[in-house]
Amino acid sequence: MKDKNAYIVCFGEVLWDIFPEGSRAGGAPFNVAYHVHKAGIDVKVLSRTGNDELGKELKEKINNWGISTDFIQNDNMHPTSTVIAKIDEHNEATYEIIDNVAWDHIEYLPEHNDLISNAEAFVYGSLSSRNEKTKNTLLQLLEKAQLKIFDVNFRPPFIDTELIETLLYKANIVKINKSELQQILDFTGEKYTTEEEAVQYIQKRFQIKEVVLTKGSEGAKYFVGEKVYTSDAVPVMVVDTVGSGDSFLSGFISKRIYDESPEEILQQAVALGAFITSKSGACPEYEYSDFQEFKKSINASTT
Repeated sequence: MKDKNAYIVCFGEVLWDIFPEGSRAGGAPFNVAYHVHKAGIDVKVLSRTGNDELGKELKEKINNWGISTDFIQNDNMHPTSTVIAKIDEHNEATYEIIDNVAWDHIEYLPEHNDLISNAEAFVYGSLSSRNEKTKNTLLQLLEKAQLKIFDVNFRPPFIDTELIETLLYKANIVKINKSELQQILDFTGEKYTTEEEAVQYIQKRFQIKEVVLTKGSEGAKYFVGEKVYTSDAVPVMVVDTVGSGDSFLSGFISKRIYDESPEEILQQAVALGAFITSKSGACPEYEYSDFQEFKKSINASTT
């Protein structure tokens, strides 16, 4: 990270996750932004909400968290996004994502040129590109970005394999889980042998130097060129897994933009992912000092 004015940009969906017990602010890019902000890093969210009560409430909540809404556009034609979320008996989340909402229509604006080109990192996923308007905006923004971090984040039925390949080619860093790794191999016609060979195939095919593979209770691996760094999972009492991959990515980014060692980057990512799964929801209330104490307790228990 070069100076105190440095920031990252998270692009894509912001929304309300509707759970049986109530509504929570969410969307993968916003979840990443939330935890990066908790680490004391300036973050800009580039998205779109409806000009409705849900949109006003969502922006107010984001502002109250201290995150800027300057680049969250207003949409007079389409509603603020809602997602029906359900947690099963294994604490795993499934989602019913409503189509044709405000973030499907993110516009490319002149002020985005400087915003993106001056950012330390640009974080994007695949879901937000399900609509032509937002997809074209994303592709324009990717031409301006310096460090492009692709969170694959498949959400059926919104999986366009041709688009996924395009977004992979654009990326400098990719975060995937085991299921997404297998799906990418399937649609590129490659047979699965081992995790290492599968990731190395993706690195070579799409010319990606860095790939982060999350494996839930099996930990994670960080591929940097030909080197592989491994971390075991942190044992915690899981409350739910909503946003666990997003918090993992936030931990990764919070060290990666400072050019920390691969070992420290991966340790931070795994620790934050575990910390958030021990709480309810993707964006629980916490102080960053709480996470630092949690991380210290992990280190103490493994030495």
